[in-house]
Amino acid sequence: MRLLDRYLLRELLVPLAYCLAGFLIFWIAFDLFDDLDTLQANRLSAVEIVEYYLVKTPEFLVVVLPIALLLALLYSLSNHARHQEITAIRAAGVSLWRLALPYFGVGLSAGLVLFAFNELWVPDSAERAQRIKQRQVEQEKTPAEREKVRDLAFRNARDGRTWHIGVYDLRTSEMLRPEVIWTLSDGSQRWLYAERAERVGGLWTFYDAREYRDGPSTNSGLVPSFRTNVLARPQFTETPDEIRSEMKISRRLGSRRERNADVPLTEILDYLRFHPNPSRTDRYWLHTKLHGRLAAPWTCVVVVLIALPFGAAVARRNVFVGVASSIVIGFGYFTLAQLGIALGTGGQLPAWLGGWLANLAFGLLGLWLTARVR
Repeated sequence: MRLLDRYLLRELLVPLAYCLAGFLIFWIAFDLFDDLDTLQANRLSAVEIVEYYLVKTPEFLVVVLPIALLLALLYSLSNHARHQEITAIRAAGVSLWRLALPYFGVGLSAGLVLFAFNELWVPDSAERAQRIKQRQVEQEKTPAEREKVRDLAFRNARDGRTWHIGVYDLRTSEMLRPEVIWTLSDGSQRWLYAERAERVGGLWTFYDAREYRDGPSTNSGLVPSFRTNVLARPQFTETPDEIRSEMKISRRLGSRRERNADVPLTEILDYLRFHPNPSRTDRYWLHTKLHGRLAAPWTCVVVVLIALPFGAAVARRNVFVGVASSIVIGFGYFTLAQLGIALGTGGQLPAWLGGWLANLAFGLLGLWLTARVR
């Protein structure tokens, strides 16, 4: 690594650490102020509130990381321009694009961190935080009862199977009173009823199982096929993770409030595997969220493209201009991103364009402005 790159990285990473810490503290304080009544209503102690926000930290980090990177870039670039360092570097034959190479490296690294947090830690942290939030309210329930879902129903449209489960244990994947209905290639249907089912050796195994088939005529009832104490069904390919994903996506599709929530890529892809032909409204929502999730890590690279022309313009300016610029740029990006998602999920824009609209608009604008810097 060249001496220049090390110098530029040092001058960026120090303010980035301060900005990240400052924005994180501000975001937690803002959320605490907004959610304080609910936390008090749920009778959380001070220690539990601290635990709650420690668990939610990954969720906050993915929000503040691009903003902190933008502010740190504008601060460091404006500081370099103010002391004529960028002029000296470019006079030595270093182009603006070469000068920005370490910044793009930081942007790509930040994008990878954001992607890892979004897909690996944020979904689990949101669930854990919600359990902490409800800890005192549900303390009369045993840990086993908290992990049980009653009257669960979901459909695997890909394989033509519909599941109805009386009680489903999220922790052990055990089912009580499961019913499975599926259609064979000849158009006939089968009904499987059991007292209990569990995952054994990667196979769904049903206990005290009874299977029925179509009657010989449309007016006849179900005809018993067989009854057995233990029945393994290798053709039932639904996994516990896919069932959990199906539950989450179905809840979000059915709730206007939760439709605005971010959804991990794995959950969207699992749902699309089960439902290759969703309804038109659900298809818009699913594919727009999918593209929005793919576009999110590239926000950090777009931040670099936007910061270069705003921060590197040679002028004797106050470094606090970077603060004002970051607020305006961040607000504009957030507004356009939300507009794109809203238009995409509503079907007014193609799903890919709705998810990538803010990145494309600000990325192209950054490229054009950077090319005009003299």
